[in-house]
Amino acid sequence: MPTEPPATGWVFPDLADLPADGRADDLVGMGADLEPGTLLAAYRRGLFPMPAEDFADGMLWWSPIERGVLPLDGLRVSRSLRQSVRRMDVRVDSAFADVIAACGDPGREGGWIDEQIRSAYSRLHALGWAHSVEAWQGGELVGGLYGVAVDGLFAGESMFHRVRDASKVALVGLVEILRDEYADRRVLDVQWPTQHLASLGVVTVPRASYLRMLAAAAGVPLPRPFR
Repeated sequence: MPTEPPATGWVFPDLADLPADGRADDLVGMGADLEPGTLLAAYRRGLFPMPAEDFADGMLWWSPIERGVLPLDGLRVSRSLRQSVRRMDVRVDSAFADVIAACGDPGREGGWIDEQIRSAYSRLHALGWAHSVEAWQGGELVGGLYGVAVDGLFAGESMFHRVRDASKVALVGLVEILRDEYADRRVLDVQWPTQHLASLGVVTVPRASYLRMLAAAAGVPLPRPFR
């Protein structure tokens, strides 16, 4: 089971008190740190960190007004993806360091995962909160994703692939993990929706709806592979 770290000394905003009209913004905080207790407090409140070049000396904290969520019964698996699933093996937490390193490859377009992010989530992984779901083929790591599991929430952070469909195979594996007896209360959060994610079944929910989903996920046991 995960080890609860010392509580954070930082105070995050109550998202329910933030504007829900034209004044609303995805960016809800700046500063703080990336200690395990701080990260967990943020996820439990519906926030996540991401650095920005304009604020090199601090961390930015986000809660999208329109949140991307993948319903566990809504993943779209094409015929070609089903074939890829049969060709690859899915493993959990067997190569977390390799997955986050691949996700943070500086050669990737739009890359944002720097050394401080890798270090912070590696600490969370050591405590049992951050996890990788990996796609393997021929004994080689060919794709995967990582994220944070807190109660019934899995907050997806990033994914990568080295062969076609490998990241999608990891996503299929993650959905299978989450579709247990508590599936109706689990939340698979993908942060910002994109056209690519929408093609896989991701839907957009308003911040207020996401917070209600997060509240319903509180206290839900972790899936067995993450315990």
